[in-house]
Parts: sequence; structure tokens; C-alpha cells
Amino acid sequence: MAFGGFDNRHKRTPMSEMNMVPLIDVMLVLLVIFIVTAPLLSHSVKIELPQASAKTIEAPAEKITFSIHADGTLYWNGEAIDRKTAQQQFAVASKKNPMPELHIHADRHSDYQFVAETLADASRAGLTTIGFVTKPQAEKNLSIQP
Repeated sequence: MAFGGFDNRHKRTPMSEMNMVPLIDVMLVLLVIFIVTAPLLSHSVKIELPQASAKTIEAPAEKITFSIHADGTLYWNGEAIDRKTAQQQFAVASKKNPMPELHIHADRHSDYQFVAETLADASRAGLTTIGFVTKPQAEKNLSIQP
């Protein structure tokens, strides 16, 4: 649609140019908004925090090696003990600060009953950090055959 009067004597062609004024107005408004809000986003309060002069020293947790042989023999750090003595040792160990870690080495051919009894005794005594130690399996050649 052409803009102009109702005079038909002067034939005018329609405008083929895009009106850039509204686009420029919007861009200027956005520029002003960003200029005003940018300092507010980077505003921070400068405070001087206290400095710590000493480091905390944490004693490494003691590790208890508990082994279960295939025939059910129990070992506390390499010394053979019976179940009742193991229960007493668990109770003494749970009172220590920091609480020691219990590493259970169970023979692959030992009955699960011995392992379950050991876990129950350690849990009843209050030991919370219990881990199973295993031997890593030898890597096998996993090459794909065509």
C-alpha cells in the first residue's frame, strides 16, 4: 500500500525499504537498561574476614585387620582369637576416638555364616566403618575374535 494523498496524477511506487526507526528505538532502550543494571549486578560488599593461624591436625584412623580362614578360624591383626574375644575387642575398639576402620579379609571358601557373625558382632559393638578387602582379579585378554 502506498502512502500519499488522493491525488492520482502523481503515481508513486510503494516504499521497498524497511523502516529502521522502531528497531533502533528498541535497541537504544535495551542499551540504556543494560547500562543501568550492569553496575548493580557486580556490586559487592567488601568485608575483611578473619584469618586462621593454626591448622587442625586429625589423627589417622587406626585400621583393624580381621581375617576369617576357610575353616572358621578368626584372626585379629594376625593373631588367632575366638569369637567371644573378638566381640570384646570390637567393644573396646568402638570406644576409641577416632573410631578405627575394620578391614575384613575373608577366605573365598569360608562359610558365609562366619562373615555374617563377624558383621553382626561388629555392628552390635558400634563399629560403623567396615570394609571388605578382596584380591584383584587378574586381567583377561578381552580381544574380539572375528
